[in-house]
Amino acid sequence: MGLARKTTKGGAAARRRIGGTARSRSTAGTRLPRGKRSVSRGAGSRSAAAPSVAPPALPPHLLRWRCDPADLPFESTRVVEPITGVIGQDAAVDALRFGLETKAPGQNVFVRGLTGTGRMTLIRRLLEEIRLSCPLARDRCYVHNFSQPDRPRLISLPRGRGPAFGARVDELADYIRDELKTALSTEAIQARRRTLDVDLQRQLERVVEPFERAVEAAGLALVTMQVGPVVQSALVPRIEGKPVTAEEFEQMRVSGKVTDAQYNEFRQRHEAFQEQFQQVSNQVQAIRSGHQEAVIELWKSEVRSLLTQFTAGIAEEFAVPQVREFLEQVIEDVVTRRRRAIEKETDFTRVYRVNVLLSHTDGESCPIIVETTPTMSNLLGTMDHMLVRGEAAHTDHMMIRPGSLLRADGGYLILEARDVLREPGAWKVLVRTLRTARLEIVPPEAIFPWWGPSLKPEPIDVSLKVVLLGDSGTYYLLDRYDPDFSDLFKVLADFESYVPRDDRGIADYGRVLARIAQEEGLPPFDRTAVAALVEHGARIAARAGKLTTRFGRLADIAREAAFICGKAGGDCIRGDDVRDAVRRSKQRADLPSRRFREMLAEGVIRIETRGAEVGQVNGLAVLSAGPLTYGFPARITATIGPGSAGVINIEREAALSGAIHTKGFYILGGLLRYLLRTHHPLAFDASVAFEQSYGGIDGDSASGAEICCLLSALTDIPLRQDLAMTGAIDQVGHILAIGAVNEKIEGFFETCRDMGLTGTQGVIIPQANAGDLMLRHDVVEACAAGNFTVYSVGTVHEALELLTGIPAGSRGPDGWYPEGTVLGRAVERAFEYWVKAAQSVPVLTAPAKSARRRKRAED
Repeated sequence: MGLARKTTKGGAAARRRIGGTARSRSTAGTRLPRGKRSVSRGAGSRSAAAPSVAPPALPPHLLRWRCDPADLPFESTRVVEPITGVIGQDAAVDALRFGLETKAPGQNVFVRGLTGTGRMTLIRRLLEEIRLSCPLARDRCYVHNFSQPDRPRLISLPRGRGPAFGARVDELADYIRDELKTALSTEAIQARRRTLDVDLQRQLERVVEPFERAVEAAGLALVTMQVGPVVQSALVPRIEGKPVTAEEFEQMRVSGKVTDAQYNEFRQRHEAFQEQFQQVSNQVQAIRSGHQEAVIELWKSEVRSLLTQFTAGIAEEFAVPQVREFLEQVIEDVVTRRRRAIEKETDFTRVYRVNVLLSHTDGESCPIIVETTPTMSNLLGTMDHMLVRGEAAHTDHMMIRPGSLLRADGGYLILEARDVLREPGAWKVLVRTLRTARLEIVPPEAIFPWWGPSLKPEPIDVSLKVVLLGDSGTYYLLDRYDPDFSDLFKVLADFESYVPRDDRGIADYGRVLARIAQEEGLPPFDRTAVAALVEHGARIAARAGKLTTRFGRLADIAREAAFICGKAGGDCIRGDDVRDAVRRSKQRADLPSRRFREMLAEGVIRIETRGAEVGQVNGLAVLSAGPLTYGFPARITATIGPGSAGVINIEREAALSGAIHTKGFYILGGLLRYLLRTHHPLAFDASVAFEQSYGGIDGDSASGAEICCLLSALTDIPLRQDLAMTGAIDQVGHILAIGAVNEKIEGFFETCRDMGLTGTQGVIIPQANAGDLMLRHDVVEACAAGNFTVYSVGTVHEALELLTGIPAGSRGPDGWYPEGTVLGRAVERAFEYWVKAAQSVPVLTAPAKSARRRKRAED
């Protein structure tokens, strides 16, 4: 059985064979001289120090830094002033301030390294505390474009004047809809209309009366008939002094009331007057058309006069050229297109109304917009649509809605880089807007093509600063693949993950907890609770003399401690509540750790914590569960024999080795050559493996244990199984720092405790990590009682001495390793393997050599 992917937390990994091949021939029976023995190529100038005595154990007081509650200058956070800024981020805040205050182009800010769920709120709070001045953004309005209805026009007004302009135009639209028709019905206008009608009658009489007298004398009549919407005049016969229609006259002929002679006579008289009749009709039509045009001109003149008088005040109040031009277009539209609609009392005034897209109030500070859902539409703005049954979707200038980029005009927009990159099209429109300083609201069909015809509003000139939050990976990704990124985000504000673990840092922790308690209504934290949270901050930092600034994790612990305190009926959070919260949070996510310990107890996973074994050592690995990390031992084995394959990384051959683990394995090969420095090639086959590991492995923190295991297999010197080791290596034998040192120690301690503590068990760690230790209280207590031990080493030599109980050996001035040392024995065994490998090379006769040369030439 196996575990999920493990990491050895600390560096590189190796996936290729390392070591020499034995192609050289030597005289059979050659032996390595006894005495000083172990020949190397020279003492070397880079040899790591090799102490003659194994390093002592770390004393208990170095295993955990303690924050003494008595040193805190307060009893509880009830009397502590809550912090208003951020801790230990002076450089980042200065960079942020510069980016926000400078007016140079492209000085948008990328905030790197800030973590936690409340980081956007934190940045907003910082901006508010900085109290920056910003340019006064203008109000933005969209109005109907009468010449191009699909391209609404933009009107920019002085700050705060947009709503007033919209209200005044609404008054104008309401006047056109409700009062204009009544205003056109005044006595003065009606009198002018009657004058036109009287003049019409005079002109008609002057043209028609002579013709009517001539027609009447001829026994005909001139009558007016309504044919549909058209009024027409016609000549008809007069019978017994009364005009009859053509149809009636035809029936009278059929019935015999009119003789054929009378009928033919009428036809002759009708044809005689027809040309004159047509002339009179044309004159009448011209007179009527002229009258109609006069009436329309009278209406237009009166409407223009009334609306010009009404809009004069609006144009004077909002003395902007775009406003005057818009009002003139409104008047022209009413005069030229809306006469019938006004007469029928149809409401058409929506096209005249103003969409106040963005407005500001007096005294309003710089806008600071936090966009948590930076979709393309949320950034640019949207266009609503009206759906009518049986019709296509409809939109107009009144349905345009502003987005975050416009709402932040003149101010600041805060965005999460990862959120922007996840939304289709969002990064593209953000970069385009910043590059051009113009906001173009994308028509909906660019997203939903089935909406049908839409709008393309006039672009808006915007001036804003964008604050982009992200991690290092996102920053380097954008810098590499987007050529505009470095030109648009020139200011980098790097937030530190740590602050110094000094009096100021500890006091600031208390102020942070006071703010959390105040803002979230939690009970106050007494000095023991503050000290416990400071210690937990030191453990999260895992760096000597540092405290973490990842207050999101600390806030979670603080909230759970408040919950525990409330359940117990307490009124003040204490240190025991905090420690209980830490324990409970780890317990909820420690299922992989518990399963490992169960399989260890059942014998499914084999780990030795007693005795000594050749070619076997306990390495240390970790598993992560969200923000929590759990350590556990991993059995590493090595086997070796004569050959030419070198050292094989089984994980690499099985494609289970990560890149860093592979690099560490290559370094292991370089270190092996450096330590042995033989005058002959290394001629052996060796393999190194993580036993019972069926997932991927990465990290180089096991490379120190791997070199010790390989040397044990080479020398047949057993290694202590009651010790586990972690640490990376370099090619000259130094043990280098690794990550998760506390979790790894605790993981092996739990394994030893489950299998029975003997008092000899312990862990070997890099000397560089000794100051990072913040072990659990139970581990420190076990070390103080002599039941467990932590050693720190700086070189492979020290680790070998601890694991073998034998001096590792250091070269003398003559380049020899002393006899009876681990490395002296390793050189001897390497020589023996080389001799065996050389003896296994077949001796070729001259003909055979010639045949081989020919074969190679052919290949």
